[in-house]
Amino acid sequence: MQETLLGEFVSRIIVASDYTEMDRTYLYNRLLNLLAEKDLPGDFRQTDLLTLVAKIVENYDEHLTKQQQSLLKAQLMDFLVPVPSRLNQKFWQRYQQQGSTAALNYFYHLSQASDYIKVNEIKKNKYFKFNSPYGSLEITINLSKPEKDPRDIARLKTVKTSGYPPCQLCFSNEGYQGRLNYPARTNHRLIRFKLFDETWGLQYSPYAYFNEHCIFVDQQHQPMKIERLTFARLLKILDLFPTYFVGSNADLPIVGGSILNHEHFQGGRHVFAMNQAKLQRKFDFKGFPAVQAGILHWPMSVIRLTSQDQEQLIELAAKVLDHWRQYSDPTVSVLAETDGKPHHTITPIARKQGTAYQLDLVLRDNRQDQQYPAGIFHPHSDVQHIKKENIGLIEVMGLAILPPRLVPELTEVKRFLLDWPNQIADQHLPWAKQIKQRAATINQANVTAILQNALGQVFTRVLEDAGVFKNDQLGQAAFDRFVTTIGIQSEVKNAN
Repeated sequence: MQETLLGEFVSRIIVASDYTEMDRTYLYNRLLNLLAEKDLPGDFRQTDLLTLVAKIVENYDEHLTKQQQSLLKAQLMDFLVPVPSRLNQKFWQRYQQQGSTAALNYFYHLSQASDYIKVNEIKKNKYFKFNSPYGSLEITINLSKPEKDPRDIARLKTVKTSGYPPCQLCFSNEGYQGRLNYPARTNHRLIRFKLFDETWGLQYSPYAYFNEHCIFVDQQHQPMKIERLTFARLLKILDLFPTYFVGSNADLPIVGGSILNHEHFQGGRHVFAMNQAKLQRKFDFKGFPAVQAGILHWPMSVIRLTSQDQEQLIELAAKVLDHWRQYSDPTVSVLAETDGKPHHTITPIARKQGTAYQLDLVLRDNRQDQQYPAGIFHPHSDVQHIKKENIGLIEVMGLAILPPRLVPELTEVKRFLLDWPNQIADQHLPWAKQIKQRAATINQANVTAILQNALGQVFTRVLEDAGVFKNDQLGQAAFDRFVTTIGIQSEVKNAN
């Protein structure tokens, strides 16, 4: 077979997949059928795989929209990925023979190689750290997700609404080709596992926000719910995958994540600022002698529980949740419900610390009022020019996910700080003036650092706004009162 674009792709498939040399002609013909018999002669051996796929797509039709390209690329990459049954067999064989880390590494690298995890796109994200009073916060501006093509937007007017798959987390996405108004999922796979008597799936996030960002998905399409079973599930997942953390978004609007209609958790192999935060006060709960507990030094209101005893940990977490759901303290604007509408829930995060399990219980309150229509414990109006979206699990732990609009907008802020001609947005002007007043000197050498520092300060404020019990004398006294209602063995004491 002469050297061609598709011929080289077939060679890559044979090396990287379960296919063998015997399958070469079969694969080549499958590709010809998919690509309307369009091949290109030439030597492409030195071309990396993603560039090779891009050339194949361009050779097929250089006028495809970004979404059409995405759909075709996923179909091509699907040749690299084993069918679900074979993939699960290989994963669990590695798990049994080499351990959880080896199995996860296999699936993670396969998800990268098949372009399910958008490695090149993720590299576009802006990232830096900010040394806050609570630790080293991480700031990202998300540029990885592609913008919609106007041609696709125009075509959507003629696309019929479909209820399949029911949502982007459902098992029915596995192998789904996608469409103009739905992402490509041909190369998508799930690792099945049991959580008690339930079937769950593990997948990686296509546009990962941190290292090995994964999603644990319930096979059943049912709404998210924080309850005792949630804590038991989280710890059970740690038993299966002890090198990952796992946590859940809250289950109420405003304080919850973007998908509340399907039960799922997020996890991965990453150390967040919250992980490294220390206890500022310790206490013992009555009836739970095996659990170490305390209030975390963090901008949000967090109770940390640590124990080797799973049952005590689960029971105590459930007790904290039950008390929080019905707890009110009007002196700090904390009300459990309004006209029967509940306001309180928890964002839980679990991890292993040696042989012990650690649960961070972040208290959430989604109440709104006239002064704060977006949410009393939500980013307030003076910081919404930077961040007005929900504060979900990832941000709770200290990693900001800021919108792509900020790249051009912050460029104009930078020009304003340097006294260059600019068209700064009105929403950023008061903040930019404040930065300028506070800085002794601003020049091209230091303007980026000054702007990043200002962004870090805003994100710190965002988290503080989302904190239920504020980090002042009034707020911390209120936090201690809440802890006391749960039932403590000894007085709240300084962690030092």
